[in-house]
Amino acid sequence: MKKRLLIISLFLPLIISFSADKDIIINKEEAQKAFILLNKVRLNQQDYYRDFQFEKNLSVTKKLLVWNDTLAKVAEARAYDMANRNYFSHVNPDGYGVNYYINKSGYSLNRDWLKTKNLNYFESLAAGSIDGEDAIRQLIIDEDDAKNGYRHRIHLLGLDEWSSSLTDIGIGFVSRESGSEYQTYICVIIAKHNW
Repeated sequence: MKKRLLIISLFLPLIISFSADKDIIINKEEAQKAFILLNKVRLNQQDYYRDFQFEKNLSVTKKLLVWNDTLAKVAEARAYDMANRNYFSHVNPDGYGVNYYINKSGYSLNRDWLKTKNLNYFESLAAGSIDGEDAIRQLIIDEDDAKNGYRHRIHLLGLDEWSSSLTDIGIGFVSRESGSEYQTYICVIIAKHNW
């Protein structure tokens, strides 16, 4: 497969350059579908109890998330990087977590949220989803994380005090036909500025 050189900043203090397969596609339409579905679930959770396998008395926040282009660019870069370098983790192979990238993008974070380079307070990830809506379903059902307390569900639906305080969202959805373990990767970042 022919490769071309692609230069992406990934919001690092220096520009990273690496070889990238041209078949990695950033799909903004699927990211928007994921965003719309997530806000629908937050607003009308009673319509989704059966589909998402959670209790009827679950206290989902009704606060709608606001799309943030800066967070979306970070999420796209994170999803792209996972597809390009064939890993699936909240910490990239260089040891950096999403808090670092969010801060470097210009979206201001509390200094306490940046104490180490591998921190993640704002990111939920899925891989191998059919599309953006399927990814949101996977993250809300959260079968893979059930033993750890449904952390993705808590994050996406604002089920605790911290998660319900987050206001901004950016989503990156990428697909790749071959060359990585999964054909799709999604990164959902829900955060708030340090005011």
